[in-house]
Amino acid sequence: MHKPKSLRELLLTHELIFMALIMLAVASGGYGIYLWDKSAKESQRIHSLVQEIQQTRGNLYRQMKELFDAFFLEDNEARSEYKAYTQSILNNFKRLHALTEGPAEKKAVDDLEQEYRAFAKDAPDLFYRYQATPSAESRKSLYKDMETGIFAHYEIVSRRAENLLTLKQNELKTRLDEAKQSSLLLLGIPIILAGLLLALSRIFLKREIVHPINAIMHATTEISAGNLSHKVPETGAAELATLSREINKMADDLATSRDALVRSEKQAALGLLVPMLAHNIRNPLASIRATAQVIDIPPGDQDTQESVKGIISTVDRLERWTGSLLAYLHPIKPQLDRVDLTSILDGALSPVNVKITEKNIRLVQTIQPCKVLTDEHLLEQAIYNLVLNAIEASPSNSTIQITAKLIDDSLEISIQDEGPGMPFTPDPHALSPGPSTKRFGTGLGIPFAFKVCEVLNGSVTFTPATPKGTLIRLLLPQ
Repeated sequence: MHKPKSLRELLLTHELIFMALIMLAVASGGYGIYLWDKSAKESQRIHSLVQEIQQTRGNLYRQMKELFDAFFLEDNEARSEYKAYTQSILNNFKRLHALTEGPAEKKAVDDLEQEYRAFAKDAPDLFYRYQATPSAESRKSLYKDMETGIFAHYEIVSRRAENLLTLKQNELKTRLDEAKQSSLLLLGIPIILAGLLLALSRIFLKREIVHPINAIMHATTEISAGNLSHKVPETGAAELATLSREINKMADDLATSRDALVRSEKQAALGLLVPMLAHNIRNPLASIRATAQVIDIPPGDQDTQESVKGIISTVDRLERWTGSLLAYLHPIKPQLDRVDLTSILDGALSPVNVKITEKNIRLVQTIQPCKVLTDEHLLEQAIYNLVLNAIEASPSNSTIQITAKLIDDSLEISIQDEGPGMPFTPDPHALSPGPSTKRFGTGLGIPFAFKVCEVLNGSVTFTPATPKGTLIRLLLPQ
């Protein structure tokens, strides 16, 4: 899973994206302005070139008029005007050279200037030849030479220059159209990106901020209503994910505290109830034992003597178990000794023989005869509680298998029934009895077995049996 980003990083990312869009928009606008400015300057330059060419042509015709006036009308001022127009035309060519860009424009202006200089050189010679032989025929020849010679060449060159400038104007118009399209496209890109960013930001804010906040608000409502098992999805920005995680941890802590409080209340209730029950049980047991001890039995009545011994033995066993029940509420100090394994199992099973007979349960025992190091009374009562649970859970005419053997310096005792299975998973760390597996049970049997195995440094596990039932396995180190 990727590491969620913090709100600061998210805001910084959005700010950088918006700044980039602004810079892109500024750059696009600046580039568009640059294109328009460049095109406007180019248009102005070409317009100036056209004007200068037309101005040069006008000055040339006015110069020709002054030349005619000087030779045909003998106007003395016409010669000075002719020279002034010559200087003006040369100045026109200087400005044309300053305005030209590129080899094509420079060549056109150079050709135009060469034609003019040829005109300025040849035209006076034609007039001087006319003055040498003035006649109508020579005048007609002069006009023809002027029209088909000098002017014709100048007009051709001038038209070529104007065509070039027209072509430049058309190119400039095309470039202006392209610049307009490029500018609109460049300006449209930031707008489109801004729209996309707005849509993505809306989705992003819902996913990273709005939905996690709604989930947190819903979780607080559920938790305040007592549903401490409700979990907040740890999604969204880093701060919100951390807040969700802390809320989940708080709910778990509250659930643990609530369960511990309930357990402690149950433990306190048991602490009050069990001693009272033990006191009320011990008094009748003491009376029963005392009565059995003082019964006058004829010497030959062996059956009665055996029955009285059985009563005394059973009362003593119940007395020990009552003490063990009281010990469940307090720290247990085991009294370890070498005890015969068979006697432990016989002592645990003898009180349940009546129940086994009532339900017609077949009890299959596989016991390895040996002596084990353990607390006889604690282990006996733990096995009794577990076997009693197995009998209560087993249907009539079923089988309960009990196996006890030494494996790798450990005593393993297994109890397997054919009942419906455990309705819950026993918790070895529970602070109070779990739910009872019997209709009127106290729920102390399994917790007591857990506690006995713990003080004996062993363990007890509950697993589903095959094909049905529950398999209980006690493992006690030797």
